[in-house]
Amino acid sequence: MPSHPRHLHLNAFLMNTGHHDAAWRHPRTQPERVTDLRYFQELARTAERGKLDSIFLADGLALWGKVRHNALGGFEPLTLLSALAAVTEHVGLIATVSTTFNEPFHTARKFASLDHLSGGRSGWNIVTSGTVDEARNFGQEEHLEHSLRYRRAREFVEVATKLWDSWEDDAVVLDRAGGIYADTEKVRRIDHRGEYFGVRGPLNVPRAPQGHPLLVQAGSSEDGKEFAAEYAEAVFTAQQSLAGGQAFYKDLKSRLARYGRTEDELKILPGICPVIGSTETEARALEAELTELQVPEYGIAQLSGMLGVDLGGLPLDGPLPELPDERDINGNKSRFTLVAELARRDGLTLRQLIARLGGGRGHRVFAGTPEQIADQLEEWFTQGAADGFNIMPPLLPSGLVHFVDQVVPELQRRRLFRTDYTGRTLREHYGLARPANRFGRTPVGVRGRAG
Repeated sequence: MPSHPRHLHLNAFLMNTGHHDAAWRHPRTQPERVTDLRYFQELARTAERGKLDSIFLADGLALWGKVRHNALGGFEPLTLLSALAAVTEHVGLIATVSTTFNEPFHTARKFASLDHLSGGRSGWNIVTSGTVDEARNFGQEEHLEHSLRYRRAREFVEVATKLWDSWEDDAVVLDRAGGIYADTEKVRRIDHRGEYFGVRGPLNVPRAPQGHPLLVQAGSSEDGKEFAAEYAEAVFTAQQSLAGGQAFYKDLKSRLARYGRTEDELKILPGICPVIGSTETEARALEAELTELQVPEYGIAQLSGMLGVDLGGLPLDGPLPELPDERDINGNKSRFTLVAELARRDGLTLRQLIARLGGGRGHRVFAGTPEQIADQLEEWFTQGAADGFNIMPPLLPSGLVHFVDQVVPELQRRRLFRTDYTGRTLREHYGLARPANRFGRTPVGVRGRAG
């Protein structure tokens, strides 16, 4: 029996005015503040007040969607998280960085810097990028094929972790009398030569408080799940049903053993967009209000992007057209399949599908009272579908405030969530060990193996 109760993990996924694609039109939001640092500082402090494990900023390397109809664009996430680190003490700080359009040295350096600046609270959401628009911002007409993106990502993460380990924890000795700042036998080149990268090292940042940032991954394709089983310590996933969540959870956890990992070394956090009301009727009224504010042209463009099929000009009250097989999709395979199956299963028209996807883009949307939302989280947590949740407020700041002030206390009453932080680092929040330095026991003069 465990010596302490199992607690769920909660991450706040912050997205400008909120996750609903019509959020910016709602009077409770503040679209004029999406490039206001103080706005994000207030959100971060709210998450910390709720004792949440972390906040997360997604990112893409192109202007997503139709900016004519949504409050899109904004800060580069690592820059913003560095500013948020200065006004918070506990909440973790997770940012998306692509392995397809960056280099390992830059990425390792930035996350090591954020980890030092925040006292050990950084996390990296590893993405491979999946759109032609991103590729065309980096001199390419097409993006890498799906499986090749994951091959590059594997080598990228291997190089980054070697760089984080290129300084041992006690490399800085500060011997003023002897004139020695660092023990150079404990600062090592990595001499990596691989298929995609050649990196000599060492990193020019001493080893970070966490050793490595928390490694997060969000792909649910076969390639994505295998990558997560090998490297990820937390996974953000979109699941529409308890049965689907349980199947994903069991599948991913079962893959860990072949990489010498135990099930508690990876936390699975399905996304949920909670539409909160003091009564169920009030919550459903807010959900309907947001649907009414949707711009169909925007929704069709988003849906076309998810499916890789141009749906423009099709009747909104008609069905989805015939779609390609998942194997022919070179974008986000798992989201393509989720959306296609949702439309088929429930016989949705394009208009209905846009409404269903408006709050979560394929993540689960649930409208109800704080108690009903807590019921849903408890069911998934206790029935083998989740270790925690990626909370996606439909409106900001109000949706996060309501979750922190109304749902979190209910979870605490049920002894499902912490009442205070017990650690300082993001790894401690997630109950994960600090990684050992792979080079720490290497004899003097022996370098790390090439990847």
